[in-house]
Amino acid sequence: MSDVDKTLKVAAMGDLHVREDNGGSYRDLFGEISREADVLVLTGDLTDLGKPKEAEILAQDLKACSIPVVGVLGNHDYECGAAEEVAHILREAGMKLLDGQSVEIDGVGFVGVKGFAGGFGRRMLGSFGEPAIKQFVSETMNETLRLENAMRQVRAKRSMVILHYAPVPETIEGEPLEIYPFLGSSRLAETIDRFKVSAIVHGHAHRGRFEGRTPGGQPVYNVAKHIEKPTGKPYAILEI
Repeated sequence: MSDVDKTLKVAAMGDLHVREDNGGSYRDLFGEISREADVLVLTGDLTDLGKPKEAEILAQDLKACSIPVVGVLGNHDYECGAAEEVAHILREAGMKLLDGQSVEIDGVGFVGVKGFAGGFGRRMLGSFGEPAIKQFVSETMNETLRLENAMRQVRAKRSMVILHYAPVPETIEGEPLEIYPFLGSSRLAETIDRFKVSAIVHGHAHRGRFEGRTPGGQPVYNVAKHIEKPTGKPYAILEI
């Protein structure tokens, strides 16, 4: 069976929040995932405060992963203003870190952007009023434009979209209603639905739920580490 035809088992997980003082390690879990899946996808908030030292700890743990690792950064990875250094450390460790790009692995195209906030459906924040509001909405629009440009580069018949922020409200159900607008944006789903994809994964909402769909019916999975998944593990296994 060719790479184009074979099913790819993707392990997906987000919100690792690696800290300098964290006694835990992901080394054993990454070793387990390497035996269970063909690719590991990480959906952002890889570090807790965006410190290069945190990225270095994660980079050491990633050495236990013998399969390709693809992912995006999350909002926590920007906290210290060192996102570029964090990204460099993780890329040096072999991670395919996407920020408006795509990569093909064994016949599946992976597309990734962080995404941004803004709300959902008719309650999305509009570009109206103060310059600060317009700048906020512009950030979301820029992320969706970069996502669309990356998706247009995909030539594979199967594809996965990797986000940090949620594209639909269904997978953030369980979070306080007051923070829904800060957990994602329907603009991401609107862009994705212009294409045919196999799956969309995101994190960010620790108290959301595992599965939802875009308005176009495409499957969305919240794979934040804290979300209960069919595997019973911190990671989901998706067959693409």
